[in-house]
Amino acid sequence: MNEVWNLDPIYKGFDDPAFEADLNTAKEKLAAYTAFTANLSEADPAEALRAGITMEEELSELAGKLGLYASLRQSTNTRDGEAASQMGRLMAVYSGMAAPEAAFKDWASKLPNLMELVAADEKLKDYGFLFEKMAESSRYLLSGKGEQIMARMRLSGGSAWSDLQGYLTSTVPVAYNGGTTNLSAIRNLAYDPDAAVRKAAYEAEIACYDRIKDSVAFALNSIKLETISDCQLRGYESPLERTLKHSDMKRETLDAMLSAMDEYLPKFWQYLKAKAKALGHEGGLPWYDLFAPMGNASSKFSTQEAKDLLVSLFSTFDQELADMVARAFDEAWIDFFPRDGKSGGAFCAGVECLNESRILTNYDGMFGDVVTLAHELGHAFHNQCIQDHRPLNKDYSMPVAETASTFNECVVMAAAIKNAASDDERLALIESQLQDATQIICDIYSRFRFEAMVFENREEKFMNADDLCAFMTEAQKRSYGDGLDHDVMHPYMWVCKSHYYGPTFYNFPYAFGGLFARGLYAQYLEEGASFVPKYKKLLHTTPIATVEDTAKVAGIDLTDKNFWRAALQTIADQIDMFCALVEA
Repeated sequence: MNEVWNLDPIYKGFDDPAFEADLNTAKEKLAAYTAFTANLSEADPAEALRAGITMEEELSELAGKLGLYASLRQSTNTRDGEAASQMGRLMAVYSGMAAPEAAFKDWASKLPNLMELVAADEKLKDYGFLFEKMAESSRYLLSGKGEQIMARMRLSGGSAWSDLQGYLTSTVPVAYNGGTTNLSAIRNLAYDPDAAVRKAAYEAEIACYDRIKDSVAFALNSIKLETISDCQLRGYESPLERTLKHSDMKRETLDAMLSAMDEYLPKFWQYLKAKAKALGHEGGLPWYDLFAPMGNASSKFSTQEAKDLLVSLFSTFDQELADMVARAFDEAWIDFFPRDGKSGGAFCAGVECLNESRILTNYDGMFGDVVTLAHELGHAFHNQCIQDHRPLNKDYSMPVAETASTFNECVVMAAAIKNAASDDERLALIESQLQDATQIICDIYSRFRFEAMVFENREEKFMNADDLCAFMTEAQKRSYGDGLDHDVMHPYMWVCKSHYYGPTFYNFPYAFGGLFARGLYAQYLEEGASFVPKYKKLLHTTPIATVEDTAKVAGIDLTDKNFWRAALQTIADQIDMFCALVEA
């Protein structure tokens, strides 16, 4: 089986004539679009709306294909100078799109009969939600050349600082066991069954951050100040308000979810203290044992074994999903293993020009890595469920982005727990799922609190590495409570988590997705096979509705705290099972 993904169906390289041809075509279409938007005031509204959307579709598809290829190349080798150079060329196209897009949106949103024109045109009708959002967001657009200026400034501002964080964390040498390794590999050792290995790896990881902490602190400070300035110029009350509007999500939904999470935090602390006791610790759990496997979790899975397991388990839910998973393995959609220069973590990117996806992982063969594969394959299935939408209807918001991925985890883990051969194996599986649940509740809450503290302070002061470590430690204490050993925490989580260097508040969507998916899975258990078409329809709806309206497809009111309580209770029940198994 392949170890690396195959990008040739997109382009065979930067020297592929198709790459240069597409880039030149994108530039030509951008020039045409710019000229078109300069004369909108003289155009017939109905014809101009249709023409403008057609141009945006064509540009979006070309720029998306070009940028995706360069980004995927760079993610597997951050030292790929050619990819970085080509990305710089592409950024000029992206930044050039900002002004005409803003002009078109501003013109369209001011049409007094906009929605009537949209409803009367068969092509435009598909973009009803897009135009509604356009009208709403137009008041946050910058006038004149403001959008173009901001887009160009990001090239040497936020985007560049984000690239620096990615480069530093993927290339920093980590001294370990008499040799040198990379950050992704050392973080994978947090799942090692040997307690001494976990502790040594944690200490090596913490030590390596001293080399890069000051540079990454500059990156974080600069990105957040840029975000604050952008929000102020556009008229947002706060970065959080901007995120919620971009997420098509009400503040009432976020408040209901966070309030329910607050109620259930002590239950997670109970789990952490029970695990600490089982591992021989007094009081809270030290950070380096957060991911310690328990029970019979020593089995490792080859990539072929991972494929066989996932295809088998997903076949019990939906054959379309199982078939897509098999394709992902067989047709080289996945880049599996960690290596020097490769980005850490895992992600899935939709390749719209192929109706496929590409998945990056840092696979180490443990069961948790199999679950990570299931998670990313959920994103791929989500991409497949929306592939028949029009080109500009392919972007779903951050909160619902984690729905299919976490639902996949529920399917895999429920089947695995049900089929466990012994209590020892069942303990290992439940504990593995509780690890993930603790991440999307306690850890995500700590990240949300940390980012909120950064925004509260950044406008008035520059926060050095020590300040940021203090904020992170405080956020972890509030979110993990006495479940963690306060003397052994992770003050440098702000350095290694790329989420802080991309979209603002890219944290609470994980909690949303995790709990939303668990609520949906509970419905599946009640309704059986009849739920599957409803689930696919819900995923299909995500790019063309608010998160609240998407949930209504399944009859869910997201502003009702009781929905979130019910989802959290499914985890609380597992914590009770875990505690009983540990005692036994």
